[in-house]
Amino acid sequence: MTLRKYLISAAVAAGFTLATTGSAIAACATDDLPAEMAGPDGFPARALTMVVPYGPAGGSGQVAQAMAQAVSDLTGVSINRDHKPGGSGTVGMTAYMATPADGYTVLEHIDDAASAHALDSARPNPAEALIPLVTSQITFSQIYIRTNEDRFTDWASFVDWVKAQDGKATIANVSKEGSMERVTMKFITDATGMQIQQISFDKGAPRYGALAGGQVDALFEQPGDVRKFLDADKFKPILTILKEAPEAFADVPSLTDAGLDFEPLFRFRGFYVKADAPEERVKWLQWAFQKAYCQPSYQKYNESKFMTLIESFRDTDGSKELITSTIAQYRDVYKEMGLEVR
Repeated sequence: MTLRKYLISAAVAAGFTLATTGSAIAACATDDLPAEMAGPDGFPARALTMVVPYGPAGGSGQVAQAMAQAVSDLTGVSINRDHKPGGSGTVGMTAYMATPADGYTVLEHIDDAASAHALDSARPNPAEALIPLVTSQITFSQIYIRTNEDRFTDWASFVDWVKAQDGKATIANVSKEGSMERVTMKFITDATGMQIQQISFDKGAPRYGALAGGQVDALFEQPGDVRKFLDADKFKPILTILKEAPEAFADVPSLTDAGLDFEPLFRFRGFYVKADAPEERVKWLQWAFQKAYCQPSYQKYNESKFMTLIESFRDTDGSKELITSTIAQYRDVYKEMGLEVR
């Protein structure tokens, strides 16, 4: 099977759907769950801890804050966030796996956990070593420039400019080789013939600051993470990494518009607990995090971050299917790229 056909089938299997409008549907995904659920034997009797493998300013930090608030509003249980950035999520994952499996510590993580396992099976499989409580965000990526940039103004002029720089052009990105961002940039550079240096930042704020301050020429990111820069007219997207442009970005070229023939990869974020945590505590956590997804505060947050343009919710079973298909997808991609898959 060719790489392109594999990516298409994997995306379909994972259930990625482009919404027909830019707003959330009226009925929420977990409206049928009970409004209240008592914890087993008084659980939780104290605050929960949420390990976040990224800094507070980026997309993971923002969704962790929003979900922690929604769960607390729903249940009255406080959640303390413990940010452990580094290694594109591996530092936080390692720290989380060393915590007790008592249900009092949960993990926020992104698709990097799946791609890390795809490259090295010794790393935790988030669909097996962990129980996904909920996937609460699935989104696409874009390439951004400064709004006041005058060396190039759109995707076509950016590609032409980069090609003229003899490899000296730069784009801010994450550091992990084999990540969604790095793989997508390889697809783009292979298709366009661009040579561009990817400047690595694990934390969101320095990555965004590098573009705002002119230290890099462009930025690879998801729209919700840089919403404040878009609203302030500091950044503008020049490429939407979707086959079709959503209504919210109708004036920005899509992959099809730009003549790029590859299937997009997606960012997804969710919340987990250890697989060997007590079963009854897991059931309560599943209810709390899935029901919190439909809290008005969280729905408002997701809408503000463009997270309603692609169907974002997956329950535990749906998350496992998403993760498993993503691992298979990345393994195929890595083999096509010539990376060592262990």
